Amino acid sequence: MDWSKGYEARYYLSILDKETMRDMDKLELVSGSISRSLTDLRESASFDCVRYPFNNEEKYIRVWLDTVQDGSSGHTPLFTGIATSPKDKYSGNLRTNTVEMYSVLKIAEDVLLSRGWYAPVDANGAKLVKTLLSIINVDIFIEETETQPILSQSIIAEQNENHRSMADKILSAINWRLKLDGYGNIYLGPLNKNPKIIFSSNENDVLETSVDVSYDWYSAPNILRATIDDTSAIARDDDPKSPLSIINRGREVWFEDSDVNLNANETLAEYAQRMLKEYQQVATNISYDRRYWPNVYPGDVVNLNYPAQNISGDFLVSSQSITLGPNAKTSEEVIKL
Repeated sequence: MDWSKGYEARYYLSILDKETMRDMDKLELVSGSISRSLTDLRESASFDCVRYPFNNEEKYIRVWLDTVQDGSSGHTPLFTGIATSPKDKYSGNLRTNTVEMYSVLKIAEDVLLSRGWYAPVDANGAKLVKTLLSIINVDIFIEETETQPILSQSIIAEQNENHRSMADKILSAINWRLKLDGYGNIYLGPLNKNPKIIFSSNENDVLETSVDVSYDWYSAPNILRATIDDTSAIARDDDPKSPLSIINRGREVWFEDSDVNLNANETLAEYAQRMLKEYQQVATNISYDRRYWPNVYPGDVVNLNYPAQNISGDFLVSSQSITLGPNAKTSEEVIKL
């Protein structure tokens, strides 16, 4: 279907079998929203539904979007997670239930690592992450790459380290990302700076006209010093085309990075240059509302081209909030690359 055009939407919740993660019972959905981010549990949700079954046990729930457009229909999973602490709400004699939900990564976050656990140097980081998250009853996929994501140094578990937090430390060290799909399945792969989709005024036109742009130059550095023990490397932004460069700002803004995680075969100087670019990315932030588009998640890159709003270029999606209503309105924040 053409997601840039209108469609009839219907939402409902399914209670899942904990062993097979397949739909069992349906619940009528009154309203709800889904939040997505780049860190921690990645997703959470809140739903108002009817006749939620209270039987003193956690439930796995999936939210579905059914669509109809020009005679064709679609069936799209939006979120899968664990329902906790349901609440009753009464309006006269009408009872509805509010259910707070967290992504399946909550399962890994609730399990502590054994004392002394560590990720060894030269290990395949992606395979370690898959092993850590294998306690979750979902499929885990590792993207095939030309080079292996090898750890350049050991990572030792700290006090109260859990499976999810250690997985994130390893992903950061190998410069990979974790993404969940609507079924709760996990995808591991390197950060990709190529646009996944183009949103423009003449192609996939899904943005609403109200757009907020902020320029946070206050703390964005143009010099970064990376330090490991007694060794350091300095990266400088001397590019006359960069608005944050030393030349254009007329002054130096330093940042010290002592928490260094080198990629495989990466030098300290290369790390400093890479991280300087990453810290500078926070300078331009854009927020807007748009129609829902499937398979676009935080961590993906989108190309925006809206001349009337003076928006053009590639942007990293940093967060999303999906309201379960007409066109599954998505409030999105992006960072200019």
